[in-house]
Amino acid sequence: MKSNLFRLLSAVLFAAALFVVTSSANAATVHVVATLTDLADLARNVGGDHVDVFSLATGIEDTHGVPMKPSFVPRMNRADLVLLVGFDCEHAFLPALLEASKNPRIQLGKPGYVDCSQGILPMDVPKSTDHSEGDVHPYGNPHYMLDPVLAKTTVKNIYAAFVATAPQYEADFTRNRDAYLAKLDAKIAEWQRLAVVLKGVKFVSYHEHWPYFAARFGLNYVGTIELKPGIDPTPRHIEELIAEIKADHVPIVVREPQFPEKVPALIAKDTGATLVKLPIMPGGVPNTGTYIEMMDFIVHAMIAAVSK
Repeated sequence: MKSNLFRLLSAVLFAAALFVVTSSANAATVHVVATLTDLADLARNVGGDHVDVFSLATGIEDTHGVPMKPSFVPRMNRADLVLLVGFDCEHAFLPALLEASKNPRIQLGKPGYVDCSQGILPMDVPKSTDHSEGDVHPYGNPHYMLDPVLAKTTVKNIYAAFVATAPQYEADFTRNRDAYLAKLDAKIAEWQRLAVVLKGVKFVSYHEHWPYFAARFGLNYVGTIELKPGIDPTPRHIEELIAEIKADHVPIVVREPQFPEKVPALIAKDTGATLVKLPIMPGGVPNTGTYIEMMDFIVHAMIAAVSK
């Protein structure tokens, strides 16, 4: 009888201990909200099992105007960290979500507000922020994640935020960071080797997403189909752009999935250029669910376009 009672008591104590350990592990999970899918993917790679990551975007939205959903607010309320691209990229939706959340941990200036652009030198900082120039970004072009070398800085910023939030997991975060950076470095070397054929190649795109990508791989970014950032093209602008493409023998027209195909297709048809649909976030087109898959798709699609 005593033996049975002892076994029962031991089982109860073991279960209680297991519950405490499991509850502690669950409590220690770092809850992360990322504004865009590229940041979410990097966070999952660095955080591993110690983070729960939710992306506000799915990959198909305009990075400057992710539609706000009521379901976002509970996510923001629980978040320990919010990861943002910065350079005013999320100005149209993030400030309102932060205000609605009432979460003191993730407000501007707090440790949970993680601007992933820290340490990145912006391109195309405007001389004027007059609204007549379109939806200009006063701190510079925010699409630096399309340069995989600059994405390494983002990885390091995310890592630092994770260590500061959950220092007990620093060894795991460090191991995950180093493994991911080694993988990314190997892909960067591959992309740079393959992209030699892209050096000097001229292209236009719908929106000005590509200056960092062009600078990294040596392309010549001629201009945009948009009249100005966020402003649809006029018939006159389209005519002038077609004439420029013909005169300069521009071989590629890039269409991002966030924008309608009609005008880019028309321009490509009238000029003989190749129309290429390129994602600007993971998930923007099929088979680009991770950051590395997205960059791999972009590089290979551009190479295929110039090889035609």
